[in-house]
Amino acid sequence: MKTNRPDWKPMVGRREFLRWSALGGLGLATGGFGLGLGRGLAGEQRPISLVRIGIIGVGARGMTHVRELLKIDGAEICALCDVDESKVAEAQKLIKKAGHPKAKAFTRGPTDYRRLCESADLDLVLNAVPWALHTPICLSAMNHGKHTATEVPAAETIEDCWALVETAEKTGKQCIMLENCCYDRPEMMIFNMVRHGLFGSLLHGEGGYLHDRRKAMFADSGSALWRTHYAEVSNCDLYPTHGLGPIAQYMNINRSNQFTRLVSMSSPSLCLAEYAAKKFGPDSPQAKRKYTEGDVCSTLIQTVAGQTISLTHDTHSPHPYSRKIALQGTRGTVRVYPEEKIYLEGTTKKEEWEPLENYRKQYEHPIWRQLAEKSKGAGHGGMDYIQAYRLVRAFQKGIAPDMDVYDAVAWSAVVALSGESIAKKNAPVEFPDFTRGKWKHRPPLELVVD
Repeated sequence: MKTNRPDWKPMVGRREFLRWSALGGLGLATGGFGLGLGRGLAGEQRPISLVRIGIIGVGARGMTHVRELLKIDGAEICALCDVDESKVAEAQKLIKKAGHPKAKAFTRGPTDYRRLCESADLDLVLNAVPWALHTPICLSAMNHGKHTATEVPAAETIEDCWALVETAEKTGKQCIMLENCCYDRPEMMIFNMVRHGLFGSLLHGEGGYLHDRRKAMFADSGSALWRTHYAEVSNCDLYPTHGLGPIAQYMNINRSNQFTRLVSMSSPSLCLAEYAAKKFGPDSPQAKRKYTEGDVCSTLIQTVAGQTISLTHDTHSPHPYSRKIALQGTRGTVRVYPEEKIYLEGTTKKEEWEPLENYRKQYEHPIWRQLAEKSKGAGHGGMDYIQAYRLVRAFQKGIAPDMDVYDAVAWSAVVALSGESIAKKNAPVEFPDFTRGKWKHRPPLELVVD
């Protein structure tokens, strides 16, 4: 089988990762954080009235999934896995408080997820562990007859992307990447506006992940136990999907449109060493480490339809949080950061921005209109609840999820491909066609109302 696999190796070996996991706990998951329904990999499936879920990794991010899923009717958390038994105990308390049966615990070490995946009483295995185990857990779950959902990114290499696709196709099981930013309120509203043609033909999109993570990367716990190492061994866009996911959905990627190629380049790597020297001293081990990941990674993607997408990754320099969401069409443009603003030709009275809020009454996404009250107080401004609701709802109705395995790997592939482009002195790199041509005939996501 031709995989179009680049000569770009995984940034963190899994054997090394398992050693870290035993020391720090799988519960120390990422702290990082789709719209309508479309026929996905397996199409219509058997409806599941009660979705039985196993969660692997119940640290900061995993515990958020526990809280949100406990609010969803028809979802039951039946199994929990973490090397940190106290995290499992904490999750069990939440489950008991919600009036649900006690979940089965899997706490025998960093590979005990395999035993969970073998359990016969689960419909869905969800993982919120560090990046290096996302693909192995998804593969294990599908090979044991379970649907699976993973935190972002779904894969670090093109080889792993193909493994996810082939396993999902072979088993007929869904492999869903939990890109919660696709469920944020302004992004979903823009999706609604795109579907109503307000921006005309789409020309260009922007997105990114600009989040000053320096303090977290030098902490004594949490993702610092594994995430900082990536800055020492990689030079790529490590975290592209928060900004890319919504834009890909606006542009119907994998559903009549496709990524074709990208070019990436990276700035010098200066900020982490400077931060460490100031915080720990210039002679400290933290300051003397060699950091290879550029502080700012810029990527330009082109689609089959000729559209362009600009991505930015920056977790090392000082700046306010932003995902840089923006969209340009033949009839207008919209932007989410630092303010939600829009300009529509012939509608906006002057040639200047107006608040996006002016259009909320007419173009609020139906899902947010339906669930705004229930999502109050949920993680990341409510998007985590919307994501949990849509995930469970798809299985309950026996329909394809909002995001399938092709979305998971196409968006995640930017990690490996950007690294290849940078390593080849910013050379263009072709995207593999993970759908093997099916993108030409797959219908766009629908504007769902439930």
